[in-house]
Amino acid sequence: MVSAIMGVVSLVFLTIYYLDPSVLSGVSCFVMFLCLADYLVPILAPRIFGSNKWTTVQQQRFHEICSNLVKSRCRTVGWWKRLFTLKEEKPKMYFMTMIISLAAVAWVGHQVHNLLQTCVIVTFLLLLPALNQHGIILKYIGMAKRKINKLLKQKEKKNE
Repeated sequence: MVSAIMGVVSLVFLTIYYLDPSVLSGVSCFVMFLCLADYLVPILAPRIFGSNKWTTVQQQRFHEICSNLVKSRCRTVGWWKRLFTLKEEKPKMYFMTMIISLAAVAWVGHQVHNLLQTCVIVTFLLLLPALNQHGIILKYIGMAKRKINKLLKQKEKKNE
């Protein structure tokens, strides 16, 4: 499944790269694709997936997906609140963190082609559920937290 997602995304972005459409043409083609999907999905879905009745397993899976979406929203709001708390409590730390982070993003944006950046972001977002399910995201978030805590403890020792 992962390789299929990466293959489709790569094919779409290679096509965009090869055709090199203008912004207006690209937006127009994207909206045409959405309209085509809106028209064809209701027609083709019953033929491809069958016309099964809604089962309890499907209902349970639906509830699991909805709860994961709510948890993700709560995490995002939590990070947002932490950012503003940092801004209020430690404005210099907030300022330096934002300047360094945004400068790094700007440098990467300058070094890497826009289409490649978009391809990487889309691929990451499409693979995010699988990465989260296998615990890869939590692993790297834990590593980052440990590193940040280590740096903060070193700073506290220097201040004492």
